[in-house]
Amino acid sequence: MEFSVKSGTPEKQRSSCLVAGVFEGRKLSQPAQTLDKASDGYLSSLLRRGDLEGKLGQYLLLHDVPHVLADRVLLIGCGKERTLNDQQYRQIIQKSTKILAETGAMEATSYLTDLPLKQRQSDWKVKQAVEATLDALYQFTALKSKKDPVKRVLKRIIWNISSRRDLNACELAVTQGRAVGNNVEWAKNLANLPANICTPDYLAEQAEALAAQYSSVSVSVLGQKQMEEMGMGAFLAVAQGSSRAAKLIVAHYHGGANNQEPIALVGKGITFDSGGLSLKPAANMMSMKYDMCGAASVLATLKVAAELKLPLNVISLMACAENMPSGNASRPDDVVKSLSGLTIEIANTDAEGRLVLCDTLTYCERFNPCVVIDVATLTGSCVVALGQHASGLLSNHSPLANDLLVAGEYSGDRAWQMPLWDDYQSQLDSPVADICNVGGPEAGVITAACFLSRFTKKYNWAHLDVAGSAFRTGKDARATGRPVPLLSQYLINVCNKQKS
Repeated sequence: MEFSVKSGTPEKQRSSCLVAGVFEGRKLSQPAQTLDKASDGYLSSLLRRGDLEGKLGQYLLLHDVPHVLADRVLLIGCGKERTLNDQQYRQIIQKSTKILAETGAMEATSYLTDLPLKQRQSDWKVKQAVEATLDALYQFTALKSKKDPVKRVLKRIIWNISSRRDLNACELAVTQGRAVGNNVEWAKNLANLPANICTPDYLAEQAEALAAQYSSVSVSVLGQKQMEEMGMGAFLAVAQGSSRAAKLIVAHYHGGANNQEPIALVGKGITFDSGGLSLKPAANMMSMKYDMCGAASVLATLKVAAELKLPLNVISLMACAENMPSGNASRPDDVVKSLSGLTIEIANTDAEGRLVLCDTLTYCERFNPCVVIDVATLTGSCVVALGQHASGLLSNHSPLANDLLVAGEYSGDRAWQMPLWDDYQSQLDSPVADICNVGGPEAGVITAACFLSRFTKKYNWAHLDVAGSAFRTGKDARATGRPVPLLSQYLINVCNKQKS
């Protein structure tokens, strides 16, 4: 898919399709008004007949509009002009993309980037339009033996901007939006694969392929024997019930100076989570191939950094294992020793994510990171608390938490901060070990983060619980690719701060 930006009046554009907005009350957007004037009131006459009210999601496809050079004009309902917000803007872009894909137009010129949005500049609108378009066109067909033939494919969209002065910023926005959107798709493809294909070994192969593609990326993989020698007893306790060996995959992106402290991204990579001997109910097991979405997202974010050649050092660590029941599996009430030296009582084998993460977070210390951000589909409690719309955020460093919240708002991949108070730590007390791996039914998101915080005292750290945001269940079961947009924007913002 090709994207570009230009500045020009709509009636003079030779295009398969022009796209413009109409607000509620049949009010034409500024580009649509220009088209209407050029066509001697053709558009407004149709609206007066009631063909389009302008409500969000409505559309009207016109052919051969008088005195307009484009073959088609697509009018998209944009809702109320005064209350148009970021989320609605993305919905409008996605709706227009799906309609364009159905019309047979191979290219289009869109004036939706001219829609007025409070506190949003042209570059933001272009970047979001690129990402929303790629998201709307995404399909997972890799495992289909027969694919539906597409006669004509939408190949190119030109986004119009009102001022030529914004061209450079908007061209950069296209580059960034394409990198983020393509790697959101890459993360989705990894996560949507079934667990018999996407194994710890498979994820290691994907990381190594990335290193072969980019000279700025290097990869090392710690196997089970190495982890045993190091003393990663918590990590290995999760994997011991599976016939597939655990892997700790460490990918380095070298974009900054040699002495620049790296940003470490840690991802939970449980390629299938049966719950272990604390077996999940059958209905809850159907979507557990998605328990590696954290690992997919941190590797995809590193790929964004490599594509954009960001002047940063980034390390993505993926804690990969299967959590399966067998005669070798960990039992409830087992006690294991973590890499940090802390002993852990395993009260529930289905609280396995924090076990692979705690050893990985300790392993992070050797890289002297400036910050560490872990990403995990960690608790069902996060879904109960925040649903599918926001990721849970907890941190031991307020500036880092604020930076992630800002990146989430800008990217539309939002997070919501929850408390990490010492008051909750006592719920993790164990009568037989230093700490228990579960804190009871109350405040599950927080106690899970409290557990991880015991292993992050030597650096600034944030935890993103993406159990509700990383994938959807039911008939529309699919990975979302989150929080790749948030993490990518965070890295871009760090680079912008370095420049200023």
